[in-house]
Amino acid sequence: MFDGFTAETLARIQFAFTISFHIIFPAFSIGLASFLALLNAMWLKTRDHTYLALFDYWKRIFAVVFGMGVVSGIVMSYQFGTNWAVFSDKTGPILGPMMAYEVMSAFFLEAGFLGIMLFGRERVGNGLHMFATLMVAIGTLMSATWILAVNSWMQTPAGFVIGDNGQFLPQDWWQIVFNPSFPYRLTHMVLAAYLTTSFVVAGVAAWHLLRGRDGPVTRRMFSMAMWMIVITAPLQIFAGDSHGLNTLEYQPAKISAMEGHYQSHPDGAPLILFGIPNPAEKRIDYAVEIPKLSSLILKHSLNAPLDGLDKVPDDEEPPVTVLFWSFRIMVGLGFAMLGVGLWSLWRRWQGNLYGDHWLQRAAVMMGPAGFVAVLAGWITTEVGRQPYTVYGLLRTSESLSPIAAPAVGASLLAFIIVYFFVFGAGTFYILRLMAKGADGDGNTHDKGPLRVAVMESVKAQPGE
Repeated sequence: MFDGFTAETLARIQFAFTISFHIIFPAFSIGLASFLALLNAMWLKTRDHTYLALFDYWKRIFAVVFGMGVVSGIVMSYQFGTNWAVFSDKTGPILGPMMAYEVMSAFFLEAGFLGIMLFGRERVGNGLHMFATLMVAIGTLMSATWILAVNSWMQTPAGFVIGDNGQFLPQDWWQIVFNPSFPYRLTHMVLAAYLTTSFVVAGVAAWHLLRGRDGPVTRRMFSMAMWMIVITAPLQIFAGDSHGLNTLEYQPAKISAMEGHYQSHPDGAPLILFGIPNPAEKRIDYAVEIPKLSSLILKHSLNAPLDGLDKVPDDEEPPVTVLFWSFRIMVGLGFAMLGVGLWSLWRRWQGNLYGDHWLQRAAVMMGPAGFVAVLAGWITTEVGRQPYTVYGLLRTSESLSPIAAPAVGASLLAFIIVYFFVFGAGTFYILRLMAKGADGDGNTHDKGPLRVAVMESVKAQPGE
C-alpha cells in the first residue's frame, strides 16, 4: 500500500495524520471550557435558568471532547520515541521540561477539577463549583500556552547553546519560552479556538431554530455565539496580520511560498489571489493578482521590495503548492467568518436575528469552518517550516529514527483503521448530543434545568 514511500515521508504522514485528528479536539475544548465558565458565571449572577440549561447542555459535549483530546494527544507523544528519536535526543533538554510543565500544571489542573465541574454542583456548592469550572478553563489555556511555546521555539529557536554532542541545551528559559514568535502564535491559536467553538455553538443553535425549536435557551445560545463571532473574527484577522509580519521577519521563505512569490519583486510585490503553482517552472500559472498589494500588506508600502524564493536554495524551499492553498483556505474562511458576524450584527440591529432563515442556514454550513481553518493554519505553519524540524538548525531528514519504511507504514495503517473507528464513533456520539434540543425537546437526558428554563424564563426578545 505504501510502496515507494521512504521512512521519512511515512513518518511525516503519520505525524500529520495524528496531529490533524488531535488538534480539532483541543481547539474545541479550549473555547468550550471558557464558554462553560461564562455560562456558569452568568447563571450565578442573574439566576436566569437559560444559562444553567445551556451549561448542562454543553458540559456533556465538553466531557466527550476533552476525553477524545486526551486519548489522541497521548498517542502522539509515543511517535517522538518511535519515529523521531534523533529529534527527541537533540531537543530533549529544552522541549522535555516544557512538555512536562504542560502535564504537571495544565493537564493536572484540568483533570483535577473536571469531575467537580461535571458532577459537583449539588455536592460542593455553587462557589466551589464555579471555581472548579474556572480552573478547567484556565487549565485549557495553560495547556495551549505550553504547547505553543514548544512549537514556537521550533519555529524561532532562542535562548540555547548547542553542546558537543549536538544537543540543544537551555541557556535562558525566558528567551526559550517567550521566543520571538510565541506571543503571536498563542494569540492566533486561542482566538482560533474561540472562533471554532463559536461557530459550532452557532451552527447547533441555528439547526434547532430551523427545525422550529425556537425556545429561549436556543435563542440565547444563538445570540451569545453570534456576539462572540462579531468580537473575535476581526481580532483574529488583526492577529493573523501581526503574525504574518513576524513570520516575514524570521521565516521569509515561508511567506514567499504562502504568497506564491517565486521571483523577487524589487519595486512592489503583487497580491496573488488565485492561481495554480507550477513548481517545475517556478511560477504561478493563471494568476489573478492585485499589483503591489502584497508589499502594502507586508511592508506597508506599495513600492517596498519583497524577496522571493529565487533567494532561497532549492534544498531549503518549502513545498509551495501545499502552502499556497492551505494559506488561502485559512484566510478565505476567516473573512467568511467575519461576513457571518457582520450579517448577524445587521439582523440584530434590525430586530430580526432569529427570523432570518438564510443567516441560520449560513451558520449551519459554517459550523465546521473553524476546524477546517485550524487545520489549514497548522498545515501552513508546519509545512512552511520544512525542510527543518528546528528552523534553520535541524533538518527533518536528520531527525528521523533509524527505522525501516515498512514498519512505519504498518503503524500508519493501524492508526488509520483505529482512529476512524474510535474517533468516528466519538464524533457520531457528539453529533447525537448536539441533535438533542436545548429547550428540553429532542429527548434530552437532563430535563431538570432545561424544563425550568422553558417554563420559567421570559421569552427572549428578537434582536437580543
